[in-house]
Amino acid sequence: MSNNPNSALGRERADLPSQPPPALAALFADGVKLHRAGRMAEAENICRTIIAAHPDHGDSRHLLGIILHQRGDLGGAVCQLELALQSNPDNAVALSNCGIVLHALGRFTAALMRYDCALALRPDYAEAHYNRGNALYGLERFDDAVASFDRALSLRPAYAEAFCNRGVALYALRRFEEALASYDRALVLRPDYIEALCNRGNALSALKRFDEALKSCDRALALRPDFAEALCNRGVALQAMERFDEALTDYERALALRPGYAEVLRNRAATLQALERLDEALTSCDQALAVQPSSVEALSNRGVILYALKRFDEALTSCDRALTIRPDFAEAHCYRGNALHALKRSGEALASYDRALAARPDYAEALYNRSVTLYRLKRFDEALADNARVLAIRPDYAEAHFNEACCRLTTGDLFRGWQKYEWRWQTREQKSHQRNYTQPLWLGSGEIAGESILLHAEQGFGDTIQFCRYVPRVAERGARVILEVQEPLQGLMRSLPGVAQIVLPGDPLPDFDRHCPLLSLPLAFATTLETIPAATPYLSAPPHLAMEWSARLGPGTRPRVGLVWSGRPAQKNDHNRSIGLGALSPLFELNATYVSLQPYIRDDDAAMLHECGNLIHFGDQLKDFTDTAALMSNLDLVVSVDTAVAHLAGALARPVWILLPYITDWRWLVDRNDSPWYPTARLFRQDEPQEWDGVVARIRTALQTAFGI
Repeated sequence: MSNNPNSALGRERADLPSQPPPALAALFADGVKLHRAGRMAEAENICRTIIAAHPDHGDSRHLLGIILHQRGDLGGAVCQLELALQSNPDNAVALSNCGIVLHALGRFTAALMRYDCALALRPDYAEAHYNRGNALYGLERFDDAVASFDRALSLRPAYAEAFCNRGVALYALRRFEEALASYDRALVLRPDYIEALCNRGNALSALKRFDEALKSCDRALALRPDFAEALCNRGVALQAMERFDEALTDYERALALRPGYAEVLRNRAATLQALERLDEALTSCDQALAVQPSSVEALSNRGVILYALKRFDEALTSCDRALTIRPDFAEAHCYRGNALHALKRSGEALASYDRALAARPDYAEALYNRSVTLYRLKRFDEALADNARVLAIRPDYAEAHFNEACCRLTTGDLFRGWQKYEWRWQTREQKSHQRNYTQPLWLGSGEIAGESILLHAEQGFGDTIQFCRYVPRVAERGARVILEVQEPLQGLMRSLPGVAQIVLPGDPLPDFDRHCPLLSLPLAFATTLETIPAATPYLSAPPHLAMEWSARLGPGTRPRVGLVWSGRPAQKNDHNRSIGLGALSPLFELNATYVSLQPYIRDDDAAMLHECGNLIHFGDQLKDFTDTAALMSNLDLVVSVDTAVAHLAGALARPVWILLPYITDWRWLVDRNDSPWYPTARLFRQDEPQEWDGVVARIRTALQTAFGI
């Protein structure tokens, strides 16, 4: 977003105390009049005429410096103003004006020195205090800048520019309410002050008053339709409201007015990222860096985009570049931590989050990410403590509430975990999937006997299989249950007791009185570890189909072991749960018949699949989960990574051994080799992240023990 200090440039004064000869004084006075009338070229000619005859005429050099500055010749302006000061080093106005030009050149320290010299001569010089505040802002000494603006206002209470720039410094200090009040004071003095209106929009966005922010920017644009800064800030408000297409339109308008507007290019990149147009986002960020190579914001945002592209090493490098420029830049430390977390360098990630929090103690995102990392390290008490700090800062932080839910569910605190789990609908990932029916949501309170209730699937196939176990309990309360499930599960769910009608997503819905998502049913029944409805089987395969699959398998004397080694690649945690078929090769040395329960085979596994003489693969003959269940009913054991097939085996009460990564999904709890959800399940966990060899070795030993092979 654009916060624009109302530049002091153009505030130079030429009303200088001097005692030149009468003719020279008259000529110089003509030059001053021409300058004030906007006739710059004529005024410049007079100044140069005087200087040619009287090189030490400081007033002419001063005025010429002002003219050159206004023409954009900053180097020439500084030269003339310095020469003017050689003639009259006690000229406070020339000192201040020289500071203004140095400021425009980005030489903030030199500018500050000039302002300090001017104020030593004239302590009550309000413009110099104001300009000094601008230089301090440029040096990122925001508290000192506020103090300088306050001093200017004590000398000139109706100084609108000082109120505006005071607001900019307060905004940088994240004192948003005070910044807004300062902009409002400026606008009382100057209702058409477009910079104040534009910056006021920033403060309102920071305060999450987005509709007001838009109105403030719109007021600025009504006064100046080509005001690129207001378009930028309007885009920021729209972006925060998740109106990304509209934000993008405003950014494009701003870029049409100012093609090299680095801040807009940077914000445009963030909007494109939100729209999942990641390659375009990276290009926009790189364009911003071409304009401002040392922009820590652009470098940091580039790290975020590279992270989203799963280019974690490059993301880390981009954040490190930002931190070489500004070592205390909290956002870059936070995003660096995210990249390190993704690279499984958790200890370093924690250190980066700590650096971010040292720079900004109330940085909720850094605390949240630190909590997630602690969760991944199984330091659950610390993770919950950090999460509590996050929610003290931002009580409406949905992802933090959801993170707390996962932490509590993982550690067995199901009662509080289910309550927090309802925050999933407010997270960025899930909010678009929430059902908004006119019928009320049922979460366990109120009688439902005689009513129709729609229970609808959410998330993956495994979630549906796990939590459809509550359907009979809802039916026991006297409700007519309409169950909406994914199409591949439709046939299987016909075996579930208590279902009156099955519908598919997108089908016309029959009349119903209430509804409930399947994963909210544990909350509705106040489920604890002790009260999980764990009786199995609650699903079954059609007997005729089981017989058909028995015939396909044919007779056999060896143990039949079903195998699943990978899940859907699109699942966000698939890189942790799935393994290559080659990792299971020690099992194929045993005297067993292995049956692939994979509906499809990844390219990397295809060659080995054909080489395994004791591995049967039915491929597309497994049309849906009903086929899988029927085939499974003919097996002695299922060995599966954490996929829907593992849940299906548990729901069918088939013996199932589940391979779990070091950090598991919350439903498998902590450090248990059994599951309260599935009595026939046995869990085999990694001892170290990404280390599957030990898991497979233990399964091989267990197979030898169980079947004597």
